[in-house]
Amino acid sequence: MNDAAPRPPELELANVSRTYFAGGAEEVRALRTLDLRIASGSFVSVEGPSGCGKTTMLNLVGLLDAPTSGEVRWDGHSVGGLSDRERARLRLRSVGFIFQRFYLLPTLTAQENVELPMRALGLPREDRTRRAAELLSEVGLSDRGRAFPHQLSGGEEQRVAVARALANQPGLLLADEPTGELDSGNTRAILDLLVRVRSARSATLLLVTHNPEVAARAGRHLTMRDGSVVRDVAGN
Repeated sequence: MNDAAPRPPELELANVSRTYFAGGAEEVRALRTLDLRIASGSFVSVEGPSGCGKTTMLNLVGLLDAPTSGEVRWDGHSVGGLSDRERARLRLRSVGFIFQRFYLLPTLTAQENVELPMRALGLPREDRTRRAAELLSEVGLSDRGRAFPHQLSGGEEQRVAVARALANQPGLLLADEPTGELDSGNTRAILDLLVRVRSARSATLLLVTHNPEVAARAGRHLTMRDGSVVRDVAGN
């Protein structure tokens, strides 16, 4: 396996808006003329009520969606001109996603779930197995590789999800309410884990949360309302 991890990107949303049409007719403005720059290697939290555009913004910078207007840039280069295949390859190689509901495949073991992104990248089986075992050890689950998701606690499932997000050594980690399904003890444990792995890899971490205690761990705090950033302050 190539151990050279992708460089953490500098992200920019330039005059970006995103409009959807609910039911084919009703216009929903998820983002309204957003201008935002996120420095390479930074840890940024995003707070705000449901429906304010937090997840839409994550989907845009993570190349899961495209803006209605404006540009999304990685390291100064617009990603709007990339083909679907190029976007998918960049996303697979450079972005790690962590979601609220874990999204582990129930028919695969923890080890096999962690291996999935590496399989998609075409890495040899021996490399996948070694790397997955290393990651499970890193998140404190070295003895749970053969367990299926239904045999894991919620905190353990999210640790597996974090390990899976790190499988291809991404420079950008996008976490959408990663502690939303967890109790306070597991929330602290998962947040400590994310902070530690981000620091160890100098990765860019963009974390959406409703929890002020989680947001407070970031170096920069954004607050969104109605598709716009209404507050942008430095943190720790």
